[in-house]
Amino acid sequence: MPGRRSARATTGPAGSARGLGASQAAGAGGDQDPEAGPDADPEAVARQICLRMLTAAPRTQAQLAAALRRRGVPEEAATAVLARFAEVKLIDDSMFARAWVDSRHHGRGLAGRALGAELRQRGVAPDDIRAALSELDPEQELATARELVARRLASTAGMPVPARMRRLTGVLARKGYPPGLAYRVVREVLEQESRDGPVPFDDLESPSEPDDFDEVADA
Repeated sequence: MPGRRSARATTGPAGSARGLGASQAAGAGGDQDPEAGPDADPEAVARQICLRMLTAAPRTQAQLAAALRRRGVPEEAATAVLARFAEVKLIDDSMFARAWVDSRHHGRGLAGRALGAELRQRGVAPDDIRAALSELDPEQELATARELVARRLASTAGMPVPARMRRLTGVLARKGYPPGLAYRVVREVLEQESRDGPVPFDDLESPSEPDDFDEVADA
């Protein structure tokens, strides 16, 4: 009968492929939404959660594990899924760390100290953090610090030199630059700005480490 042929047509191979594409990618074995019922396979639920998160943005293994705990996924199922994802490189903390350092340094001007703190907050292992930070060229870090100060220099025009020093070293502090480097960079930029010769810094003491540095280090 025409009605029956129409019903079969909607459940043919083409229709099945459209309906199962997402669930097959999630490894749900044909379930379009493995989170739908109380009898859902915990590993299928874990795969679905992880894939949704990874589609939105790269994540570390620790971030995914925390999300699975919040959703009530049993630890055994979560461990199995995360191990499988790591095996097929859907999650790779070392690669995440390298990409994070490159992106956040060039995009936000963050120094190694701040980048390390951010990676620790995301559960990246110390060895992976060290390896990623080792790829940050010290000369590039210094050049970035100078650029950050140069961009903020005009906003401090007319202020007393000590106030300018505090303001500009504070900019670098919030980006994670060490106090000695920050002071040196700011002094160099201010001296370069002066048309009548070096700015008289003789009466200035090297500033003590601002609170901002402590906050970055302890993050």
